[in-house]
Parts: sequence; structure tokens; C-alpha cells
Amino acid sequence: MVIRLIFVSLLFIGSAKAEVIESIVAIVNGNIITKSDMSKYKNRLKSGSIADDLLGGKVEDLLKDQKSLLNHMIEERVIDDEVKKQNLNITIERVEQEINSIQKRNNIDRSQLKDALKKEGTNFADYQEFIKKRIERQSIIEKVITSKIKISDEDIVATYESESKGHAVSATSSEYKIAHILFREGKRSDTEQKRRAEEVLGKLKAGGSFEALASQYSEDPNFNEGGFLGTFKAGETLKPLEDSVKTLSPGEYAGPIKTKLGYHIVKLLERHVIPDAEFEKKKEQIRSELYQKAFVKQFQFWLAQKREEAFVRIN
Repeated sequence: MVIRLIFVSLLFIGSAKAEVIESIVAIVNGNIITKSDMSKYKNRLKSGSIADDLLGGKVEDLLKDQKSLLNHMIEERVIDDEVKKQNLNITIERVEQEINSIQKRNNIDRSQLKDALKKEGTNFADYQEFIKKRIERQSIIEKVITSKIKISDEDIVATYESESKGHAVSATSSEYKIAHILFREGKRSDTEQKRRAEEVLGKLKAGGSFEALASQYSEDPNFNEGGFLGTFKAGETLKPLEDSVKTLSPGEYAGPIKTKLGYHIVKLLERHVIPDAEFEKKKEQIRSELYQKAFVKQFQFWLAQKREEAFVRIN
């Protein structure tokens, strides 16, 4: 009879009749969750004082859905039991260390922290217990899940390139070191400039020295020895020049190439593969997103497994 009654309610025997003062809504490995437990948890969520977000779940969803709230509380009990099984109980010294860190981050002392908690309807002992449980839950999650998640650079590259939304993107880019011989716009007619460029190109094909021909014929007002133009990352120089050197191997040349500056004969001196600037900006964000996805997936799987192993009865 006693066993049967505990699944239904706790009774208070008054002078005249038995009065129900509490109801058990669930049992998790011998630990009970009562209606008043749920009510207290709801109040904590509303105040925002000591609600644990480690298990996820939006506060607004938990507040309006009793089933979600109970499920959330059951999962907390399952994790807390796993903490005990693995002997990961946290000392009061560790709790105090964490509370001191919280005070420093918020630039407050102990009395100010207690006052803030009091305004939210939370006593300090409950806050200490909350911090203790949170650290313990973090410890078990770190041990069984986060320590096993590895996000490789290859994973990040593949994600970046697959999420290009229809545009061809790459995690790497090229850096070009180039020289040119310029036949400048406006010095002669376009036809004459193109003819001169083709004539010099013929000399190159006949075995002439690019550097010597650049010194003799280039009309670049900022001429450098050998016709050296500069080192450019993708997108940093005139597009026709960049497009032409993409197909060249170091030491090869191409032309005549028309740009707004005139006609060019361009020579690729060196090419280096470098990380793409846009990729570098997004790399850590992508890593974080992949980590979060992996964490949620593995955490849900682990929690479902532990819940399956636990004794859970919902009234």
C-alpha cells in the first residue's frame, strides 16, 4: 500500500481527513520530481536567476509547455546521476572559485551578488548549489562529449566551399609576382600600339630577353628594372592581366593584353598558393558552427542513451 501511494501522492493526515499536499509527477532512478519542484523551476526560469542552459531548450518553450519542462527536468536528473556514477562531484572550494570569477567578471563583491540574487528571489545557498551542479554537468559533458569532438581544417574547407550559394569559391587563393612591357594608351593610335606590342612579342618568341626588351620598349611611367610590376593577390590587379597570368607557369608570358592603360605583354615570375582572405575571415566562425552542430548531435545521442538506461516513470 505504501509503494502504491507514493506513485500517486504524498499525504498529510489532518484531524478530520487526509489532504493531498503534494503530487509526484515523475521518478528518475529513485529521485522524485514533484509538482512543487516544477513550479519552483518555472519561477527560476521566469526570474532568469539560476536557470541552466547546458541542455538547451528555449525558456519561453519550457514556460508554456509542461511536457517540455518535465522532460528538461528529467534529463537534468539523468545527467546528475551520471555525475555521481563517475564520481565527478565538485568541492565547495571549486564552487567558491567559480563564484569569485563571476564576481570579477561583473565587477561586484559578495554582498552585491547576494543582494542581486535576493531581488530575484534566490537565496545564496541555492545559488551555490546551482553553480555546483552546473560545473559538475559541464565536467561530465567535457569528459564524454566535447573532448572527443575534432573539427579538422579539411572539414572547414569543405563546408566553406559547399556553402558558396551557387558561386565558385575556394579556401585558397593565388598570389602572383609579375612583370610587364606596357605600350601606353594615348601615346599612339590603338592600332599602332597593338602593332608595336605584337612586334615585341615576336622578338620574345625569337629568343629575346624579356628584361632587355622591357627596358627598351616599355612605356610604363613607373618603370622598374626588368619590367617588374609587383606582387598581387587575386583581385588586386587589373582583371585582364590577372586572367592572363592564371593560365601561365612561372617564366611564361602572354600578350598583347588590352587594359585601360594600354597594351601589355605580361610575364609570370612566381605564383604562390595562399589562404583566401574571405575564407580566413570566416574560418573560425565555420569551425564554431561545425563544433556546435557536432556537439548537439553527440550530446542528444548520449543523453538519449543514458535516459534509456535509466529508470524513468512519469505519472
